[in-house]
Amino acid sequence: MRSIAAGLVALRWVRFLCAAAAALVLAACGSNQYPPAPVSAATPQYRYLIGPLDTVNIIVWRNPELSLAVPVRPDGRISTPLVEDLVALGRNPTDLARDIEKALAKYIRDPVVTVVVTAFQGPSSEQIRIIGEATRPQAIPYRQNMTLLDVMIQVGGLTDFADGNNAVLVRGKEGGKQYSVRLKDLVKRGDISANVDVKPGDVLIIPQSWF
Repeated sequence: MRSIAAGLVALRWVRFLCAAAAALVLAACGSNQYPPAPVSAATPQYRYLIGPLDTVNIIVWRNPELSLAVPVRPDGRISTPLVEDLVALGRNPTDLARDIEKALAKYIRDPVVTVVVTAFQGPSSEQIRIIGEATRPQAIPYRQNMTLLDVMIQVGGLTDFADGNNAVLVRGKEGGKQYSVRLKDLVKRGDISANVDVKPGDVLIIPQSWF
């Protein structure tokens, strides 16, 4: 009798596990619950903002001894001759040049400064982050008119285990609103209709396929 009861319990567990597995498969096979990402979401007035680990080339007219290329420190500040500690994080190059001019005006007459960014990372709030089943998950700097195809080329496409058509685009500039994107159609099948604009601060989540 005990063996029969144990067999019945084991059978119930097998049925439960099979039902759970079936539910997971159905969930994985289901269509993405989020609305499709809008095709056009360009940021026409976008101006690049300086971030930690960027390199800025500071040119002070007629003062070559004050002109040099410096890295932006992890705390978002830079140090130059006569200007020891200046915030660069979140500033665009023109505004940073004006800040340096104000600081240098204490030492030289009518300074004229130009700032050129030569290595780009950007602040974390402006970067595009790609996580999950991308070949090279990473954070990349946003650039004007950037699209989903540009992003996927930079991360090397999808892994063999990616569920690309159930990927989710989280839009930080819209309070974390989530959209569905069709990465498999775009990358594997060359369906350009699946290409959409990305915006600064977007996060792309690529799930793993269950089969």
